[in-house]
Amino acid sequence: MADHGTPHFHNDPGVAVIHVGARELMCIGAKPPFDHPHVFLDMGADDEIVCPYCSTLFKYEPSLGAGHGKPAECEYHDAAKAA
Repeated sequence: MADHGTPHFHNDPGVAVIHVGARELMCIGAKPPFDHPHVFLDMGADDEIVCPYCSTLFKYEPSLGAGHGKPAECEYHDAAKAA
């Protein structure tokens, strides 16, 4: 995931809420190879959104900064694309 791209998040830990620093994001469900179709989510003016595939709740938290999430282990960075 590049700094200028859409941040990707997964919910392997099974947390109830993932706080994110961007209102536009991609949910991949779980880490590959168990990921669901990558879903672009846009909160618009809202502060939360639910993924229609895995029901993960994402809440906007501007203090995190774009591309970051809490818990941080839910951020997904594709090592193959970064190389």
